[in-house]
Amino acid sequence: MKVFNTLTNQKEEFVPMDKNEVKIYACGPTVYNFFHIGNARPFIIFDTLRRYLEYRGYGVKFVQNFTDVDDKIIKKANEEGISSDEVAKKYIDEYYVDAKGLGIRPATVHPKATENIDAIIELVKTLIERGYAYESGGDVYYSTRKFREYGKLSHQPLDDLDMGARIEVTDVKRDPADFALWKAAKPGEPYWDSPWGKGRPGWHIECSAMANRYLGKTIDIHCGGKDLVFPHHENEIAQSEAANGVEFAHYWMHNGYINVDNTKMSKSLGNFFTVRDVAEKYGYEPIRFFMLSAHYKSPINYTADTIEMAKASLERLYNCRENMEYVLKSPVDSEPDARDREFIDGLERFRQRFIEAMDDDLNTADAISVIFDLVREINSYMNLDTKNKTAVEAAKSMYDELCGVLGLGVTEKTASIDDEIQALIDERQAARKAKNFARADAIRDELKSRGIILLDTKEGVKWKYENA
Repeated sequence: MKVFNTLTNQKEEFVPMDKNEVKIYACGPTVYNFFHIGNARPFIIFDTLRRYLEYRGYGVKFVQNFTDVDDKIIKKANEEGISSDEVAKKYIDEYYVDAKGLGIRPATVHPKATENIDAIIELVKTLIERGYAYESGGDVYYSTRKFREYGKLSHQPLDDLDMGARIEVTDVKRDPADFALWKAAKPGEPYWDSPWGKGRPGWHIECSAMANRYLGKTIDIHCGGKDLVFPHHENEIAQSEAANGVEFAHYWMHNGYINVDNTKMSKSLGNFFTVRDVAEKYGYEPIRFFMLSAHYKSPINYTADTIEMAKASLERLYNCRENMEYVLKSPVDSEPDARDREFIDGLERFRQRFIEAMDDDLNTADAISVIFDLVREINSYMNLDTKNKTAVEAAKSMYDELCGVLGLGVTEKTASIDDEIQALIDERQAARKAKNFARADAIRDELKSRGIILLDTKEGVKWKYENA
């Protein structure tokens, strides 16, 4: 497998330190609100990376943090008249709701910043002892110019980097490029005791501390959105490598930006959408499909049309799977003939093509194309007058295997109908057999008025809700 490594700015063969435990750290949400569709992209992409590595036989330890102390959380708490802890807990719970809907599996560990204050303080102390940090008025700052490799992730000299990005510039710093590791407590803010007085951690230090605690001094892959390359990930490297004296992460993977209607997403422009907003209108799975339909490094453009297209594409997947399930409910079984065996043997090529796509820097767009080629092959077989159960089972197994890696098209639908509706469907079938087409049409119309559409197929009658 090859991945694009931001650190070296090239595609490289992925060689983990230990195939039995690939160590991955992914930056998680700052929990002050529902997470938006821009946040959803890295969560979905790197959940898929984890799924694929496991599919290929690797063991994976996947750590994704929660930033549960931050200026935005404090501001939200003041606005709502509740504590920062209550804000964080509320939106961590909401994260899990949306993540489950998107098919994002829980991380191996979901550490919280507030549960790792001891590790953060120890790391800050180490940086001070090694001459990379200094205390100033209760704050502690990282002395950026002391780390000679600063800028190696963003591939820019220190003086060319934009030091305004999430870095406060104050007169208590020795250099405008320095950034806060520890912030002295202000009135009304949460705080912890430390050797430098009461205060709370800066944003960057928490990830270095938690990656070190849960994964060790060196990890295989660190990932997140492209917007985190500088300053967040650049600062993580500076902190971790200065403290530990070894390389922090071998591979850095970053997903591209997401725009809305070809414009950068912004609350001020009114084009800011949370996952919850979109899911209430379109469902969760179309969001996941949309995020995986382009290569993760490419920018992606969200519009109403693109999410509708994703929903329609998923319907094609589900129709294929439902047709296979319908046939497999039949008691008819027979030995596969030459045609059936040829179909079964031909399924393997889709697995190989899928792996080739995913091995090429997690190319989910090409992998989805392979799945739709598989669906076309299955549909052609399903359109034959006679079908072999063994062949259909093999097709469904391949479908579930490949779709499962992407977390698409395999969730069992929970829609059901009551006994009265089922009785009408059965009555219509009986009327058709008796050639009482007037009654059959009347029942169809009645069911349609109730929002239920009947589909007459070779396999028999099927139904769906009108807006499904």
